[in-house]
Amino acid sequence: VIDHPKYQESKRIAIFLSMPDEVQTEEIIKDIFKQGKECFIPRYKPQSNHMDMLKLSSAEDISSLALTSWNILQPSDDDTAREEALASGGLDLIFMPGLGFDKKGNRLGRGKGYYDTYLERCMKHPRGKPYTIALAFREQICESVPVTENDVPIDEILYEDC
Repeated sequence: VIDHPKYQESKRIAIFLSMPDEVQTEEIIKDIFKQGKECFIPRYKPQSNHMDMLKLSSAEDISSLALTSWNILQPSDDDTAREEALASGGLDLIFMPGLGFDKKGNRLGRGKGYYDTYLERCMKHPRGKPYTIALAFREQICESVPVTENDVPIDEILYEDC
């Protein structure tokens, strides 16, 4: 990941805070700060498919985040001081989680459509859609995954030995 050309050239990067069953992102987040890039993480709005990408000030900032009912760390709803990526300079790159992927760029998420809805909003930003990379385990690569017309294909899937 860290040697990937898209990562190297990106300045504003959104990345998920990994759950135990996902590719672990902690070292990537530390490297984002080490290289002087800007790091944004998701804040999901419950009972909706709305998600914002909010800026982290440092890797240590993660320890100040609230744990949601889904066991995900994210900025609390009353945390209004953080910069939202689309309200400012947009994003260059989004690292995306998922449950399953196929080699055509289709992604099976957790069913709420947060990332697809967010990518639709990105497309309306003057900067346009950021490059998207899914972080996966080899076992998550499928022949095909079910998609709907609202699903936005990802640009690239990174997994061991890909």
